[in-house]
Amino acid sequence: MSEISDISGVSELAVKAQKLDAVDELAAKRAEFVLDTVSDDAADAAGVYLDGNSLGALPAAVPGRVADVVGRQWGELRIRSWDESGWWTAPERIGDLIAPLVGAAPGQIVVGDSTSVNVFKALVAAVRMAGAGAGGGRDEIVVDATTFPTDGYIAESAARMTGCTLRPVTPAEVPGVLSGRTAAVLLNHVDYRTGRLHDLPGLTAAVHAAGAVAVWDLCHSAGALPVGLDEHGVDLAVGCTYKYLNGGPGSPAYLYVRHDLQDRFESPLPGWNSHAEPFGMRSAYEPAAGAVRGRVGTPDILSMLALEAALEVWDGVSIEAVRAKSLALTDFFLECVSAYVPEGRVESLTPVAHGERGSQVALQCEDAGQVMKRLIERGVVGDFRHPDVLRFGFTPLYVGFADVERAARVLGEVVGEAGGEVQGEVRGEALS
Repeated sequence: MSEISDISGVSELAVKAQKLDAVDELAAKRAEFVLDTVSDDAADAAGVYLDGNSLGALPAAVPGRVADVVGRQWGELRIRSWDESGWWTAPERIGDLIAPLVGAAPGQIVVGDSTSVNVFKALVAAVRMAGAGAGGGRDEIVVDATTFPTDGYIAESAARMTGCTLRPVTPAEVPGVLSGRTAAVLLNHVDYRTGRLHDLPGLTAAVHAAGAVAVWDLCHSAGALPVGLDEHGVDLAVGCTYKYLNGGPGSPAYLYVRHDLQDRFESPLPGWNSHAEPFGMRSAYEPAAGAVRGRVGTPDILSMLALEAALEVWDGVSIEAVRAKSLALTDFFLECVSAYVPEGRVESLTPVAHGERGSQVALQCEDAGQVMKRLIERGVVGDFRHPDVLRFGFTPLYVGFADVERAARVLGEVVGEAGGEVQGEVRGEALS
């Protein structure tokens, strides 16, 4: 561990954090969230929130908006709110708010249902677009073998339903397994365990070269880094809104269908909300035009309008500025971990290269579950993934460099105690 203390007892890294916070162009956004006051009192659980990659912090505008939706729109206007309060058009309207954050033009994203449901819709529709089962010989779905379990479960079910074979491989192996049999490929933009950023442009191009359809899961990238859906010709994409988009627990997910594919998008879940004449109550299904055909049933209005309010924090923010700060935060965290944590106690699973890193840092650590429990008791909130991974998510809109320095410093103390080591340089510092 390096010598990091100056004569005043304040570490050089703490001073560096203060300087970085002073020039942070996104620093003012922090005030638009409901956050704890940073404290170094071990008895005070308030502190640093680094779990926005699981659940984003509450935007301050949301409670008032939800109160209006419940009290006035539902309580007073009641059924009239479908028209007068814009409930009916919310899925597409809010989709257009998400669009610039993932590099999409308006009219291609519809909000609603869960990520799992949207993965199912997208994957089955992708297989149908590829002509599987229609004599084209495309009878294989390729899926990221390291994906979040639900994506794998959905892919397996979709394969059974469409008569396809499921082929799980790592993203790096995808180009080598693509063939004339490949119908669709389901990939994650950022690995949920390690924070590794996968090559969306290159892999999408490889899938297209093989004549297949590319489906991307953006849960760990949307709101944290540029995605470029339109620029890179992505066919279909899905994502949640409760991580870096801060929509709240269980907030509705979204589905992206590229403009030129919308008339070919055949949802396996046709519902009255996606019908060309939803109030015609016809027995025969006729899909609506555009992204609307990605809808299914009645929208979940309360959580959807909470999401709409949450997205207001993006006013005046460029995703490029968010990405620049994300990389700076994760760089600084790794620097602080190297300085504060005893050698050999943790190992980063997250790539060092900026082009391969999302907005989280995953550290492999012995007794990771207990270590995270101790961190949370000290006010540093990340999360634990079985069996030995500590995950720290960095949401640039509300995480600052002082947060990062304190989190790494407390981590050093906790793992030092767990390992029976005395952190002289760190514990001798004034906890300021």
